[in-house]
Amino acid sequence: MKIMLCCAAGMSTSLLVTKMEKAAAAKGLDVDIWANPVSEAKDHLDADIILLGPQIRYAEKSVKELVDGKMPVQNIDMRSYGRMDGEKVLNDALKAIEDFKK
Repeated sequence: MKIMLCCAAGMSTSLLVTKMEKAAAAKGLDVDIWANPVSEAKDHLDADIILLGPQIRYAEKSVKELVDGKMPVQNIDMRSYGRMDGEKVLNDALKAIEDFKK
């Protein structure tokens, strides 16, 4: 499974990526999680989901148009982001992927 987090420059989400990786490892999940600037989303359309940091909520519509229904695009909950709650963000992403596949 591949989860891409996007933010303005790809740096503010790096701590959240680390926390999500720890949560995935604790669940025994094989998940590839990384962060990129939203400007590079077009280069990673092989992800299973794209998560958008709160600072780029404005980009949701354009990213959804970019992926053209091939994967879910979801805004990261602002509270979970602020708390760097990797487990919650991972669980939200897994649920979105599951719901998308239905």
